[in-house]
Amino acid sequence: MRCASEGRAWRLLSQIRVRRVTDSRSQGNEPLCPVPKSAVGATPGFCLPAFLILISSDHSVRLLGSGDIPVPGEKRRRPDKNTMSKANYEWRQIPNGPRLAVATVADSECAALTIHVPAGSRNESDLPAGLAHFVEHMVFKGTQRRSVRELSFEIENAGGQINACTSEDQTVYEGRGEAELLPILADVLADMVWHATFPESEIPLEREVIGEEITMYRESPADHIGDLISNALWGAHPLGNPISGSLESIARIDRQALLAFRDRHHFRNDLVIAAAGPFTADEVLKVIAPHLPQHFHPAETCVPFERALASARTIREPRETDQLQLSLAWHTPGRHAASRHALRLLSMMLGETASSRLFLELREERGLCYQIGSDVTFFHETGAFEINAGLDPEAKDEALACIHREIHDLVTHGPRPGELERGKRLMIAQSKLAFESTAAHASWAGEGVLDFGRIPPLAEWRNDVLAVTDADVQSIAREIFHDHNPAIAEIGPLTGT
Repeated sequence: MRCASEGRAWRLLSQIRVRRVTDSRSQGNEPLCPVPKSAVGATPGFCLPAFLILISSDHSVRLLGSGDIPVPGEKRRRPDKNTMSKANYEWRQIPNGPRLAVATVADSECAALTIHVPAGSRNESDLPAGLAHFVEHMVFKGTQRRSVRELSFEIENAGGQINACTSEDQTVYEGRGEAELLPILADVLADMVWHATFPESEIPLEREVIGEEITMYRESPADHIGDLISNALWGAHPLGNPISGSLESIARIDRQALLAFRDRHHFRNDLVIAAAGPFTADEVLKVIAPHLPQHFHPAETCVPFERALASARTIREPRETDQLQLSLAWHTPGRHAASRHALRLLSMMLGETASSRLFLELREERGLCYQIGSDVTFFHETGAFEINAGLDPEAKDEALACIHREIHDLVTHGPRPGELERGKRLMIAQSKLAFESTAAHASWAGEGVLDFGRIPPLAEWRNDVLAVTDADVQSIAREIFHDHNPAIAEIGPLTGT
């Protein structure tokens, strides 16, 4: 499952969501919501903020983030290990309007503002695939007050950035810059989201742009495998469609369809506006209120996924390549399940880090692949556990045997000694690193309200992670793997079984 801006799905710790994302305007900028993957070191496909390694006189090792570099002669206060964030979170329902979530970071010099529209590709059940993503592209093509060039130049002339992305269940519009830029960010983003004009002349041009995006990902097996495994797992349900659609489906999208989708979803009262920076919720509301539309309508539901009606499939796409892209996926509980933390930790110990089982066994011990990893995707009522690898086609059978052997060991015996505690330390430490970014605070606040109707306290999340036991991990492993055949997707010179 892919994200155009960082090559993989973006996540908010373990409980919010993980999903594939189509990002239309990254242009080499950092990811839209820069929360790092659960990983350590320079493992391919993983990202971690820059750090220094400090070896003390007692040979202990510390990882220092960019804001934690010691100054000679300076006596530093030891931080509270139980502190997950320096932000204060607050949210409220705006009367006759959307919800507002704010992370007040008093010492920050930056601002992040996001508008979370709770509609994505899974809301296209009776519509052409790729419509939500097409709408996301078109809001950048001009408004009643600004041309396409003015939208970008007004923000960038002030030193800021605007961006957007579409996933299965939401579309996010984001602006960021120095704290003083918040009024401009609010004005421009609101203008785009609620007053885009969708010029008829721009639609064929943007259709060509999206067509190139579709082709780009399709011609990259490591990216295209995400669309295939989704189709193999979710089948005919909209969750199984490519977020950007197909060349055939976007050819059927016209201005009327674009406007109808925008009007149907951009004015929902379950929409969430989130902000992070050195300002309070009252101050943010004062800035954003003049730009809000006068009318919002009640939310609507999308077609739920019924697991009982699904059957795992195998999709093989032959290509003349030297490497085989292999993906396996299983259904899991959704983001509200009590087992979600155990499931995230299961993924970490199985394939998300350089110390994970699959990385050590398939890459380090056997040399079968360069890239191997696992991931979890959460939606409201369901989810997916994925394992992905790029390997020599002749090594496929041996790799599958290793994968199934490690899964069987987890199902039968649970985590090995020390394995779970290492996963907890990694997850908590990387989360602390993530929250050095105001964008991460805005995302946590916005998606918390969007998905849970509240902003989950970070201390609560930490305690929930620490409370996971070996038995919890073994139980969720048994639930998703035992007697359940995986969906399988393959791209490459298909040899072997």
